[in-house]
Amino acid sequence: MAKNYIAIDIGASSGRLMHSQLVDGEITLTEIHRFKNGFSYVNHHDRWNIDELIREIFIGLEKAKALGIEETILGIDTWAVDYVAVGADGENLADPISYRDHRTNGKIKELTAHISKEEIYEKTGIQFLELNTLYQLYAEDENLIAKADKLLFVPDYIGYVLTGEAVCEVTNASTTQMLNLRSELFDDELLKLTGVSANKFAPLVDAGTELGSILPKWYDRYDLPQVEVITVATHDTASAVLGAPRETPGDDWAYISSGTWSLIGTESNVPINKKAAFDANFTNEWGAYGTYRFLKNIMGMWMVQEVARLNDYRYTYAEMATMARDTEFFTSIVDVTDQRFANPKDMVEEIQLACAETRQVIPQTVGEITNCIYSSLAKSYQKELENIEEITGKKINELYIVGGGSNVAILNQLTADLTGVTVYAGPGEATAIGNIVAQMIAEGEIEDIWEARKIIKNSFEIKVYEGVTQWQTV
Repeated sequence: MAKNYIAIDIGASSGRLMHSQLVDGEITLTEIHRFKNGFSYVNHHDRWNIDELIREIFIGLEKAKALGIEETILGIDTWAVDYVAVGADGENLADPISYRDHRTNGKIKELTAHISKEEIYEKTGIQFLELNTLYQLYAEDENLIAKADKLLFVPDYIGYVLTGEAVCEVTNASTTQMLNLRSELFDDELLKLTGVSANKFAPLVDAGTELGSILPKWYDRYDLPQVEVITVATHDTASAVLGAPRETPGDDWAYISSGTWSLIGTESNVPINKKAAFDANFTNEWGAYGTYRFLKNIMGMWMVQEVARLNDYRYTYAEMATMARDTEFFTSIVDVTDQRFANPKDMVEEIQLACAETRQVIPQTVGEITNCIYSSLAKSYQKELENIEEITGKKINELYIVGGGSNVAILNQLTADLTGVTVYAGPGEATAIGNIVAQMIAEGEIEDIWEARKIIKNSFEIKVYEGVTQWQTV
């Protein structure tokens, strides 16, 4: 009988529990439970409702049991950089603050008055974003830190609640801008600047580490399957890149993990923290199985999501994409790496203001605003792909777009047209799939990352886009 695997995959806007098996050399994937996620302004900050997320996980596991799943392996991935302060009694001291909260505004400038950006980058290889944990901790309430027995990153905290075992998985921990590339530990000098000691963090572990069984107390409260938890690549981008359907090793490919964020980059066996990478603000996040994700953060579908929200979700994302076609592309371009779009009061007004400041056509309708976002994303992908080629010396011939944004056909085509490389789009659930194959590798059903990717390529529909249009760009 085929083993059961469940991926808990939680992003900034939604979460899901996905069931999988390896059957006749192909990966099956079935959604068991899906739920909304988002932050709310509570106690002076934008916070995640972590207890509600855990409640939804148990709802999903009860659904799994109702479907006849008696035993399963389980992996957890979420977004990065945010953390939960846990007291000595094991309870969270406060709902975690979102990386989009404004408390870190200006904190890069404050912290780098004590240590230069160049020194930080040489130590960590991580790009400078105000959302990084380094600046969150620098801005954190000292009383909360003093009360905390542990600081656990979100996926590690969920694993801790389920099993009682606390770990710090490295693909997520590396995004903090506090791990030293040489020592592969939290950097003492950077921690000192935050006022946080290294013993506040759980032991560092690699993806694929066995965490343990769900605590007996949860079986008393819920009707659950027997669950063994594997610590997968807990950063959702790390899992998404693991789920990219590239069949063979090589230096000629790149990826975009396209969701709330767009993460464009390439996979490397060594970090690339030279001056050119620093100047272009590229990051070296640790990946699964000894890899590094050399990439750039771009705002991504968050901007479209905000436009939809401001219009009370009257239009689906597919309808917004269709409306975008009614306007000529590249009429207006904004910088989708600009922090101004991280969490503005009104995304539409912010985009219009940016266009006005640069004396471009100001988009008005939902279709025009969406067109501006897609045009800007495609131009940014083109620019950053050129940066990757220049910094790494690689010629990129294939671009794999994975995640929910891989379903936006017009953006895929624009990207193929501007970059001149072949675009492979899908799978849309690459993060959950990457989560699952890490479990399968840990269980010995799949040998390694490259066998996993071959199986993914054969298991899911992948759409191919070739450049066909010459665009008049601004």
